[in-house]
Amino acid sequence: MGMPIDAEVLTRDPEVQGGAPVFAGTRVPVQNLMDYLASGQPLDEFLEDFPSVSREQATKVLRLAQEALVAGAGPS
Repeated sequence: MGMPIDAEVLTRDPEVQGGAPVFAGTRVPVQNLMDYLASGQPLDEFLEDFPSVSREQATKVLRLAQEALVAGAGPS
């Protein structure tokens, strides 16, 4: 089923980054944010390195990912 796409925050276009989800209005893949956080780098460092991504976009993507994860967990 996959993560729901919020067009104000995320876009997917086969012509941009091979269709990977990117932050709306940018060419920055969402995976970059996940990689930063997984390697222990703070959100502020990601935002500094990718100034075209707003804090609001980044936090909304994290909320969407959390919701998708929790929804996918379901009862065991």
